[in-house]
Amino acid sequence: MNTFASTDNPFSTRHVRPGAAPFLFQGDQTAAALVDRLQENGWRGQIVGPHGSGKSTLLSTLLPAVEHSGRCTCLIELHDGQRRLPAGFWKGDSHIFALRKSGQSPKQSTLLVVDGYEQLGRFQRFRLKRFCRRGGLGLLVTAHASVGLPELFCTTAELTTVQRLVEQLQREYTFHVTPAEVAERFSQHAGNVREVFFDLYDLYESRRRG
Repeated sequence: MNTFASTDNPFSTRHVRPGAAPFLFQGDQTAAALVDRLQENGWRGQIVGPHGSGKSTLLSTLLPAVEHSGRCTCLIELHDGQRRLPAGFWKGDSHIFALRKSGQSPKQSTLLVVDGYEQLGRFQRFRLKRFCRRGGLGLLVTAHASVGLPELFCTTAELTTVQRLVEQLQREYTFHVTPAEVAERFSQHAGNVREVFFDLYDLYESRRRG
């Protein structure tokens, strides 16, 4: 028996948080292809999809590919009810302002990424778009619905994809959750993968302690 498997849960936050679990593309889609499309759109784009469908996970997969292409990224994560950008952004504490002070060209180097863009109020969105346009910065955002930027990707939670991910997460573990159990919880939570993982954590833990 794998000793690691007997003391850990494959659905714990450290295994399923964005960046820990990979984003599973369908068909011949790749992060590199999305970066090419983003560049064709003038480094402006939106990733749209319902809550818990993998937008943040896609970002964590996409940003290294953006940086590999030669651009820096400045990531801002907004949470529920956060209607404004962090105060330090407008006060000059952000990476973008640091580039300006150092004499580097933001236009040639920086993509501003806002995860949870729909949290911002209308004026904050207008101000940010104007700031990026005037400064020559790229802008990539995630949102639940279109916010008027070129669509880069639309995330949808597919049961087969979630089952593949669950299979990968459990690969080194002893107690297994079945595809049928994943399907049941996927249906209960209307495709919200985050909520599915919460339930699977509890199910796995009960069996591990069983």
